[in-house]
Amino acid sequence: MEIEYIRHSFAHVLAAAVKKLFPKAQFGIGPVIENGFYYDFKNVKMADQDMPKIEQEMRSIASQNLAFKKELWPASKATAHFKKLKQPFKLELIKELGMKDKKSKVGMVSTGDVFLDLCRGGHVKNTKELPLDAFKLAKVAGAYWRGDEKNPMLTRIYGLAFATRKELDQHLHTLQEAEKRDHKKLGAELDLFTFSELVGPGLPLFTPKGTIVRDLLDDFVWSLRRKHGYQRVDIPHIAKKELYETSGHWDKFKNELFRITTREGHEFVVKPMNCPHHIQIFNRRKWSFRDLPQRYASTTKIYRDEQTGELSGLTRVRSITQDDAHVFCGMGQTEREIKIIWEIIDTFYSAFNLSLKLRMSLRDPKKPKQYLGDKKNWDDAETILMKIAKEKNVAYVEARGEAAFYGPKLDFMATDSLGRQWQVATIQLDLNMPKRFNLTFTNEQGGQSQIFMIHAAIMGAIERFLSILIEHYAGAFPLWLAPEQIWIVPVSDKWNGYAKSLAAKLNRFRVNIQDENETLGKKIREGEMQKIPYLLIVGEKEQQTGTVSVRKRGKGNMGQMRLEEFSRKVAEEIQKYL
Repeated sequence: MEIEYIRHSFAHVLAAAVKKLFPKAQFGIGPVIENGFYYDFKNVKMADQDMPKIEQEMRSIASQNLAFKKELWPASKATAHFKKLKQPFKLELIKELGMKDKKSKVGMVSTGDVFLDLCRGGHVKNTKELPLDAFKLAKVAGAYWRGDEKNPMLTRIYGLAFATRKELDQHLHTLQEAEKRDHKKLGAELDLFTFSELVGPGLPLFTPKGTIVRDLLDDFVWSLRRKHGYQRVDIPHIAKKELYETSGHWDKFKNELFRITTREGHEFVVKPMNCPHHIQIFNRRKWSFRDLPQRYASTTKIYRDEQTGELSGLTRVRSITQDDAHVFCGMGQTEREIKIIWEIIDTFYSAFNLSLKLRMSLRDPKKPKQYLGDKKNWDDAETILMKIAKEKNVAYVEARGEAAFYGPKLDFMATDSLGRQWQVATIQLDLNMPKRFNLTFTNEQGGQSQIFMIHAAIMGAIERFLSILIEHYAGAFPLWLAPEQIWIVPVSDKWNGYAKSLAAKLNRFRVNIQDENETLGKKIREGEMQKIPYLLIVGEKEQQTGTVSVRKRGKGNMGQMRLEEFSRKVAEEIQKYL
């Protein structure tokens, strides 16, 4: 039995329970999502503490052995049914289906005689097949109807559902661990980033410590790119509307863009992506085949007008820092350039012990209007990416409909320490945007050939990648990445001078002296809470012998060492990560 059928059936049982407990409820949609399901309602007032009551009602309904039965109704009959029940959201869905004539039919699914819903199907045969010990209602949240903040706010109930109790328990354990590792909580505790009501939601501000981590990550990516001939470029944060009309972004994303109107009435856009700017740098002159490839990279912010209700810590923001690069090359150079980027990605992620899987994001052939360019260009681009994956002997999951609107892409999925999967790096092969900007080069025969463009982001969004790392490491960054690598902790202020002399000798590392007027125990506890890799305790004995007493994060007291020995060990530990 497919787990999606189980989860979708639970969504119907949830709706039936809410109908019983809240007779005036209006029903939105109840789809399957990762690890479970949800259903949206209006005219209900509930909170998380109401979940046990609703869950109990769901179990009562499911225990009645109710059959799921699908029928096809004429759209007119379904419309009349939901009008009578005063269900405006169902009426809107029927209208959205675009029924053209009286013969048009819609799917209606009954759960015994307790609930009848507009639905395409995908259910178990009977509620007795549902694993009642393997589901749980998770939380209540608000959600705009159809995800549009101009629409009514609905009450959304989320549920978890698995095939077995063991899988549910494992997932609940993961959720508990994830709560401890929540980057929003740890980011504040470790003083990495903050938000300001005056600056605005979705616009993170990075502290000195957080900025150190961001810069280390970006420097690492740049060091890998520099070895392969990438050149840094710099671009402004705004552009004329016409740039995005030419690129195709305006038609696809105009409702997600921040716009600026000048005093003279000109319309500008705060850049939502960097590729059109990089294209203009490439397009400043004519190029020969001898000049290619040209590889441009810049780490810079882009901006998207995300809905307030969807913003979440660093994972969903309005200001997004991309480590963005674009390669301009001929058709015959695309494979080599993609393999170089792939090598950079592998090297980068191996430093974090993040295993990668590949998702091949392709177009949905049933929805050609969603994509720019002709079929042949798409066929060629998809063939190239699949050929490279085959040559590298890498298995991949095909994701139809996940391509960018201008080309297919390789999405790299990282698995963190809790077993969760995140989409991180991406390589996109673009045959369409170069054509829209008429990018060509002089080929070996003296004629003009089309430029191909490869989009490459190693971290993707630095904010989102940092949130992944914080949770992956539970805030305990590896030594090379820790914003503070060493704390020198004097036993009392008598030994502050010795602590300062040690800090001067360790100045190639990130060192802080904890010389506050606090007890030694409190300083050590604070260092452990701040997840400092090394604490060096110094007092009279250490000063007399020219040593330090070393405490290592996670291992405790490591005994006394001469400073030279400690410094060498730290340098070797940093080197093995990179």
